[in-house]
Amino acid sequence: MAEKVEVSVTTLGGKGSSLSSSSVYAIANGLAQVRIDSSALCRLASFDNRTPTIKDYQFNFSNHLTTEESRASVAVLLNKLLILSGSASVRTVLPVRIAEALNMRNLQKLEIDSLDLTEEETTVLETLGLTSSLYGVFALLDYQTAALSMIADAVAAISCEALKADVAAFNLMDSGDGYTAKDEIGVSGDMKVLLNGSKLVGKVEINAVSKIPKIHGCLREQAKLVHSKTRVELNSVVKVGKGGPGSVAGAAGMVRTALLPLAAALWDLGTCSFGRSKSNLESMDSNDLRSSLGGLFEKKCPSDDSLKNEFKLVSELVFEGEENYDKLAHQVNVLLGLVWKIVAWEAITAYVSLEGAELNEKSKSTEVKGGEKAKVDKKSEKKKKVVLGKGTSVMIQLIKSRLASKLDGFGSSGLLEKWVEDHLSFMDPKDIEFDNLLIKVKEIVESNETRRLPKLPKGTRDFAKEQMAIRKKAFSIIEDVFERHGATALDTPVFELRETLMGKYGEDSKLIFDLADQGGELCSLRYDLTVPFARFVAMNGITSFKRYQIAKVYRRDNPSKGRYREFYQCDFDIAGQYERMGPDFEIIKILTELLDELEIGKYEVEEKGLTIETADKIGDFVKERGSPLELLSKLKSEGSEFLDNNASVDALNDLEILFKALDKSKCINKVTFDLSLARGLDYYTGVIYEAVFKGGAQVGSIAAGGRYDNLIGMFGTKQVPAVGVSLGIERVFNIMEQIQKDQNQTTRATKTEVLVSILGDDLIQAAELASELWDAKIKAEYLVTKRMNKHFDRAKESKIPWMLIVGEREVKEGTVRLKDFESNAEDVVVQRSSVVDELRRRLSP
Repeated sequence: MAEKVEVSVTTLGGKGSSLSSSSVYAIANGLAQVRIDSSALCRLASFDNRTPTIKDYQFNFSNHLTTEESRASVAVLLNKLLILSGSASVRTVLPVRIAEALNMRNLQKLEIDSLDLTEEETTVLETLGLTSSLYGVFALLDYQTAALSMIADAVAAISCEALKADVAAFNLMDSGDGYTAKDEIGVSGDMKVLLNGSKLVGKVEINAVSKIPKIHGCLREQAKLVHSKTRVELNSVVKVGKGGPGSVAGAAGMVRTALLPLAAALWDLGTCSFGRSKSNLESMDSNDLRSSLGGLFEKKCPSDDSLKNEFKLVSELVFEGEENYDKLAHQVNVLLGLVWKIVAWEAITAYVSLEGAELNEKSKSTEVKGGEKAKVDKKSEKKKKVVLGKGTSVMIQLIKSRLASKLDGFGSSGLLEKWVEDHLSFMDPKDIEFDNLLIKVKEIVESNETRRLPKLPKGTRDFAKEQMAIRKKAFSIIEDVFERHGATALDTPVFELRETLMGKYGEDSKLIFDLADQGGELCSLRYDLTVPFARFVAMNGITSFKRYQIAKVYRRDNPSKGRYREFYQCDFDIAGQYERMGPDFEIIKILTELLDELEIGKYEVEEKGLTIETADKIGDFVKERGSPLELLSKLKSEGSEFLDNNASVDALNDLEILFKALDKSKCINKVTFDLSLARGLDYYTGVIYEAVFKGGAQVGSIAAGGRYDNLIGMFGTKQVPAVGVSLGIERVFNIMEQIQKDQNQTTRATKTEVLVSILGDDLIQAAELASELWDAKIKAEYLVTKRMNKHFDRAKESKIPWMLIVGEREVKEGTVRLKDFESNAEDVVVQRSSVVDELRRRLSP
């Protein structure tokens, strides 16, 4: 490299020091000098008086290894020697000579002069040499694979924009069920960060893009495995002798479980990157640029066939025995080098595809005239602004900065080739600027703007203060109706044992949210409030119970308008033996009261009153629908087929009691009798009820219920008959919100009665006055500011009816000004000591 490389220093042998893969890589490529800690040399000095017995010991390096790999191996060897310094008789000359060889600036060849060694030193070197070459290459693989995993994501993101790709594949989310591929989720999240704000992606479906989470996630997973193994092996204590941890046999498992999966992940990544590179070339607007760069690509970029052949060689070496493990590691390193070049070419093709027009303009923007350069008309330099992602735009700018001085004559083949070579060098981990590139990419990903601006899971909602005001009002009405009928509140767990819920909902059982196994119990989120109620009654031996519950339930459904995955249900249930049709009557009566008092508009309560067996026997009559008493009279008229069946006669008699009770309660006009069947939840055994909204908003059913006489018995030994209704409050809320919108109504989010307005900056005064109001149970807020308009704005925005205004004059006179903000009448001056009594009088006339 032309520029002078700034060399760091790696100290080995010190107390608590350790050797990292990045340090091994830096030493192997002359980016770091080795320094032996003085404490290690002191420990070794005690052996310096030993007499060598073996003359001219030669350091031999495997023919399989490159100079870089040999230097990495020797760096590992040196670290192992220093780790052993307290237990092996090694003189200082040995590690010093090795360090001197590593610090020589000749990176083309590694030479260690022959040494006169003791027999023990020879044994140590032979033992350590068996695995140092293997772990040296492992360290190179560890560092480069981790870097590749990060850079490949960033480059792929640029390709997504160059190809205008559909990036829906990156919308993966952690389901929380323990079955999600974490690394795929991680890659998807990082890709979204890199592409955040891009206006180019989202149109074209491309296979090599949709596979990015899985393929890049696999490499990320294997890189972590290699790192965890390498980190331990670089600094482990080696037992000198046969069969110890330092032997090749001890490394066999590591090689097989780490290198082959890593090679497979690299092959897949390289193949996918190669495919995107070709697509990038095809997407270029300029035929000349596509042709010239394409020619260089065909000549210089490794092909997918070369990747396949290299992976095949790696696979074969796995089975050739322990003596070839260093060769196997070397071949994986060769494969890694090919993949790096392909990813670098992907970066080139993506960059030129995005910036090709600008590159051509810049290459033509200067013309030599009389030995001077003259600028071309600036109008020719204008181009449509392209909005890139926040992460990819940083990557593009880094490439521009690196290549800015090499754009003159970009279009000519000779200069284009030099430009490509410099770009390839920029993507090489050995390049002086590579660390800066890696740091920038890491900063982009860790900034993670899309996660700092999160979104809701599908089928869930947040509710702002105005919406919460509507909900609280509705819940208050509902509770009042339920308690008016003598019900008591019940609360059950949000999740139940899975066995409690299964088999109760028919085909809808597939919508149950299952939870991950935590400690041996299989649990699921509750699907409704009825089954937990039945479980509670059976578990506690209750034979009579009238209860209500307002709580959230969960369904793994496809969200749509008025249909959510998390929503409230408002349930009222009556369990036990009562007078004939009494609970059924009360349930329908409660339902009509709820819908009337919520003031949502027109609705109809449909009653479906026949069992499947009975309906099968009466044929066409099940199509009948109409006014309850009129239809009942028709069904009981002479000659009716219903009178020929005992079950249908009993049903008609029950319905007659029910309809007459509803008539006397003056709600029969809201009820429609429908004989058609609704095959719903498995636990219904008799009459089924459903409330249907008849207003403008198309929300369908807003409440449903029915008789379930056998459900409680499924959890215990005693059958307890029961009937209940559930109000779909979320759909009711939608209706209420739409009514407000249509009528231009606004909702007051707070119940604040008084705004304590302190004209100044005296919090202490505000605290004293507001606390007096709070202690008197008056709903109050305070605001401390000198600007009067701020106080008026707060009162207006929150619709606060009264203001207590305290300025300098009021403080001096011991008064406050009381303002009726709604009527805007003249302010009333009140003595400070009597302000609470005055407010009580005005708030409760």
